[in-house]
Amino acid sequence: MHTVTFLNRHGFPVTSLLQSKYMDDLMNNENTFSSIPVTEERVNVEKKIIEKGRVKISKIVKEESEVLNLPTTSEQVHIRRVPVNKIVENVPETVRYEGNTMIIPVLQEVTVVEKKLLLVEEIHVTKTSVFSEETKEIKLRKEEISIERSDNKDVQNFKE
Repeated sequence: MHTVTFLNRHGFPVTSLLQSKYMDDLMNNENTFSSIPVTEERVNVEKKIIEKGRVKISKIVKEESEVLNLPTTSEQVHIRRVPVNKIVENVPETVRYEGNTMIIPVLQEVTVVEKKLLLVEEIHVTKTSVFSEETKEIKLRKEEISIERSDNKDVQNFKE
């Protein structure tokens, strides 16, 4: 008796009802030709989604008070009236500057035998900068994130 083993294309032995039927025919009729089916195995691969755990993310906004020293700048105006009482022939400039002082002439017409302009006074306006610090309390917001993870019982050795 002959031993014949059918192998698939990967070299593994194939056993099936068809193989045994054709083997019996081959063994009984040595002089006859029989056809031997050629089989091939194929693999079908599918993916499944398996939940390994859940993650819950939440955000909390917290407010904190912080005291700050804030530099501020303000301008102060000093007004000084300077009496001049001088007769002028022409109208002076409307406004003139001497350094950081603005001078505004004030005119008045006076009656004399002839009409002349009398410079009664000048108004000197001086501007100075004053530096100071104010203390104010302001609210600052800060976000914090918390993460809660719930794992399935089937999942083991799961690391973040």
